[in-house]
Amino acid sequence: MTHTGNNYLFGLDSFGDLAKAEDGRLMNYAESIRLVVDEAVLADRLGVDVIALGEHHREEYAISSPETVLSAIASKTKQIKLASGVTVLSSDDPVRVFERFATLDAVSNGRAQVILGRGSFTESFPLFGYDLRDYEALFEEKIELFSKLLKEQPVTWSGTHTQSLDAADVFPKTESGTLETYVGVGGSPQSVVRAAAYNFPLVLAIIGGSPERFAPYIELYRKASAEFGHSAHPVGMHSPGFIADSDEQAVKIAFPLFKQAMDKVGKTRGWQPMSREHFMNEVKNGSMYVGSPETVGKKIANAMKAVDAKRFDMVYGFGPMQASDRRRMIELYATEVIPRVRELLGQS
Repeated sequence: MTHTGNNYLFGLDSFGDLAKAEDGRLMNYAESIRLVVDEAVLADRLGVDVIALGEHHREEYAISSPETVLSAIASKTKQIKLASGVTVLSSDDPVRVFERFATLDAVSNGRAQVILGRGSFTESFPLFGYDLRDYEALFEEKIELFSKLLKEQPVTWSGTHTQSLDAADVFPKTESGTLETYVGVGGSPQSVVRAAAYNFPLVLAIIGGSPERFAPYIELYRKASAEFGHSAHPVGMHSPGFIADSDEQAVKIAFPLFKQAMDKVGKTRGWQPMSREHFMNEVKNGSMYVGSPETVGKKIANAMKAVDAKRFDMVYGFGPMQASDRRRMIELYATEVIPRVRELLGQS
């Protein structure tokens, strides 16, 4: 990660949910993408460290090509880091992923970050001609190839699920010689060990339950890194949330939207519909960061301490949320929550 010592990073993470205009109309895909670009410009102006965009291929999300949207953001921003959250490497071509993010790195003056993952959804596999039975093997093989491409030297390679390369050079090269790369993990010990093996920084997707239960994964990452002869990188985390001017307003706005989004996914995964009791338990004790700036700031600080995380990305804009509510959330996150978290973590 691009920080040292006791420095922290704070980001925003969007899946490009279709938002609502002020007249209550559901925005179309093009409008929702342009909204995310505008939100990233706002976040950059207010000093947020990172904007991360997820890759999805579902009707409720507008972003299927994060690096394209990030390039648009690059043209309108100066400081904010531009990350995927995540790039589904299993159903992509590692060479093309490197080329696209090296290009993003060039147009943004070195601000690109690629976060590699297997993805929490599986729509991309049949869409791009991959067999879900190869789910594990695809990621293992492709991350190995990607790790070789990151050296920015000619690569000779032969794989079962990938192309064969004979001293193939890949362009463009990055200006710094390094493409900032992370691995996003949802809680699999094998994935944690894999990130350590390839010496990639780890970002934990903590989307339910107490953050403390992920502390053993951090310890595993550090032990595995040492066994592979690496110094463990600082660890990041990402979780969903919503911030409003008061706790009551935040819950009133967030609950029906979170419920709608989670219940839709739950229908395909056998989950029970989200009850208000479940939602409030996650808000109070789990991994939903919903409330006023003070409430959310304290909760983020406690979570980061619990897992010793140096980066926190908040997933925002769940469901068909009003665009004005999303904008207000970004303003509060940048101007009140982040400074409060830094204060609570002892960083001026």
